[in-house]
Amino acid sequence: MLGVILVWQGIITAFRVPLYIAPAPLQVLGALRTESRTLLVNSWPTLIETVGGFALGNLIAIVAAVGFVHNRTFRHSVYPLAVTVRTLPIVAISPILVLLLGNGYAPKIAIAALITFFPTLVNMADGLNAVDAQALELMRVLSASRWEVFRHLRWPTSLPYLFSALRIASTASLLGAIVGEWIGSNAGLGYLIIAATYDYRTPLLYATMTVASVLALILFNGIALIERYAVPWRQADGAGVD
Repeated sequence: MLGVILVWQGIITAFRVPLYIAPAPLQVLGALRTESRTLLVNSWPTLIETVGGFALGNLIAIVAAVGFVHNRTFRHSVYPLAVTVRTLPIVAISPILVLLLGNGYAPKIAIAALITFFPTLVNMADGLNAVDAQALELMRVLSASRWEVFRHLRWPTSLPYLFSALRIASTASLLGAIVGEWIGSNAGLGYLIIAATYDYRTPLLYATMTVASVLALILFNGIALIERYAVPWRQADGAGVD
């Protein structure tokens, strides 16, 4: 990363690239310092939309995946619909949601939820079905109820799959929130990106993208940290392999 920054600085300096085309890293750093208040103010709406969409999308996906395991008719009815919605470009859906839900937090949260829903749904459904056949047969021999099978077998088996999806969803939800802000908003990192682009304030543009990247990294590593404590046996298995 440091090497890339040094090369970037060298190219900008050697070829005298105009500021309105691309800023040097030092100019981006200056924008992060001078525009810190603007960046902080606009980070909060995006963070709220990201966390809200992440929680909503993943909650619905987990519930739907549980329904898939226990009801084949539900799976055959909902899964094709989920695939169809996934094929629609998020940029095309965003204006529709803004028209339906207004110009506040709601459409951005819905977009973030929509973009995180499908990966979690697929991974969670696969995880719930990835139980060991012999363990499942043993639970049936012991006359375990559906809840006991889910609680003691399916749920623990699905956790590694779930957290793999959550890591992807943590960054995807931020992308969804920013895309929603592009369509219609007067605050947020997405709004700031558009405003800085139109005003040719490239240092602020790059500084905004830097802040968005930092937020994505924090969310990603936060999920990884939770996984370390929620799925300790996965860490133990990895240590054993090493």
